[in-house]
Amino acid sequence: MRILAKALVGIVALAALAGPALAQDKTRIGVVVKIGGIPWFNQMEEGIKRAGAELGVDAWMIGPTAADAALQVRALEDLIAQKVDVIGIVATDPAVVAPVLARAKAAGIHVVSAETPDQTNKDWDVEVALGTNIGERHMDALAAANGGKGKYAVYVGGLTVPLHNAWADAAIAYQKEKYPDMQLVAERFPVAESVDDSYRTTLDLMRANPDLTGVISFGSQGPIGAGRAVEEREAADRVAVVGLFSPSQGASLVKSGAIKEGFIWSPALGGEMVVRVGKMLVDGQTPKDGMEMHNVGPVKVDAAAGTIIGSKLLTIDKDTIDQLVSEGL
Repeated sequence: MRILAKALVGIVALAALAGPALAQDKTRIGVVVKIGGIPWFNQMEEGIKRAGAELGVDAWMIGPTAADAALQVRALEDLIAQKVDVIGIVATDPAVVAPVLARAKAAGIHVVSAETPDQTNKDWDVEVALGTNIGERHMDALAAANGGKGKYAVYVGGLTVPLHNAWADAAIAYQKEKYPDMQLVAERFPVAESVDDSYRTTLDLMRANPDLTGVISFGSQGPIGAGRAVEEREAADRVAVVGLFSPSQGASLVKSGAIKEGFIWSPALGGEMVVRVGKMLVDGQTPKDGMEMHNVGPVKVDAAAGTIIGSKLLTIDKDTIDQLVSEGL
């Protein structure tokens, strides 16, 4: 009995010592986004946590207090120091974070980007919806609202945000080809990740351009700020706002007509995709073209470009807003 008791004590002691080591065996995925505390990335965080719980991995989001690439670099360096298994990144400036991502890969950490298909030093980039037709669809929506005439402005999240600027390029080129009676009022404005900045910019543009007929925003806060400015000036009948935004944040503006139309993919699904692809990489699996991704469906996998692309773009208007909000978007 004494020998058995000693053996049990030894087993308990070994188990206690092994506990932290076993905990360390759990896959850890840290995702750095552009900015914390706004609805878009709040929803992405929900997707990250949901996928983490379903897959049995420790997954979390880090949202800097401002859309500042230097703050992202600091967060990424901290994740490397923690020796996480996977780093997710939604870059404010892909070129600035590229060197630290290279260090992460050199340390054996997998890197999965989102909303940045041209990100260098990644393993894979994931996109819920992607394509230059996003820019064209925005321009068609604006033209339908303003009759295809007048001056318009384009907002992006930043002049270094690749997708926003690619969509802006596509929208402007499409306008010149299809809607010659429309005119870009000025170069694009990098205000679309701030409600306050987009609000002030829209007020300034309306004052300086009485013939302004529209705003297109490729950042989730731009339509909200622009819509509030239009609503405040009671200008919804002459200035149309279209863009990417969260339905729950813009519902009242859509219903009042201050935002005419919008488009969205689920940021929560984007967060899920980062975690699910990260877990695949940790498990030694390789993404395959046409594979089914949970809640996303079949995806297009381009191994040469390192991209995994879904096709879940949704339209936001008066007919769809209540349904989208009820779905938590």
